[in-house]
Amino acid sequence: MSTVATPSRLAEIVELSRTIAEPHRELVILAEGNTSVRSAPDRMIVKATGSAMELATERDFVEVDLDAFWRLIDSDHDGDAVVDELFRSATLAGAGRPSVESLLHAVCQRVAGVDTVIHTHPTAVNAVLCSDQAELLVEGALFPDQIVVLGRRPMLVPYVDPGLPLAREVNRLLVAHIDAYGERPRAIYLRNHGLFALGSSVQDAVQITDMAVKCARILTGASTIGAPVFLAEESAERIDTRPDELLRRRMLDVARTDVATELD
Repeated sequence: MSTVATPSRLAEIVELSRTIAEPHRELVILAEGNTSVRSAPDRMIVKATGSAMELATERDFVEVDLDAFWRLIDSDHDGDAVVDELFRSATLAGAGRPSVESLLHAVCQRVAGVDTVIHTHPTAVNAVLCSDQAELLVEGALFPDQIVVLGRRPMLVPYVDPGLPLAREVNRLLVAHIDAYGERPRAIYLRNHGLFALGSSVQDAVQITDMAVKCARILTGASTIGAPVFLAEESAERIDTRPDELLRRRMLDVARTDVATELD
């Protein structure tokens, strides 16, 4: 198989993956998690299965045909053999096999404004997602910076078998979410599984991941004292639309959904 055609983006995702896997972050261990970046309007570079992000090199990534992924997700074809054939035929560059979660990355990369997707299994976030209080992660905002970075409405997805079934369910829920709120979620929480950060850039996706972890830690801490108290709806809306907060969001490279990354 040929080498990935966009070396600058390949170097970028290698650095991103190593950063995300730093042990002190407690986001992934072993071969957990995966990352993706857009390399062209119809192409995505994504981590290959079985590779550890902490030790990532350029050999641990493949470039795939997004149109082919999207066609399968939209179809009624099903089964492991169908996915195996997709991974074989739609891998354009690189020597590995796309991660099973590359299907969900393709769903996220389909959303306007998304350039970088980070999937992790953060210890702090999964402690909540593996409890009976997972809804608290999307029930409201606890503090202003949460809104600035994560937006008003992250999304919670029930547990679904990873792969094509999960990709299709998230695709369905994403369409409904955008129809309801007029904007994409920046964080997608998967019950008993982990976190997907949908960023407009590499920096943005890292910030979303970091803030989601902080929110989970604060939520857990507040729950040990009593019950979490969320900001009033009008206060959250004010923070989301204040000129100074909008400026800060831009300065943090946390673009709104209508600011799509331009691809070469």
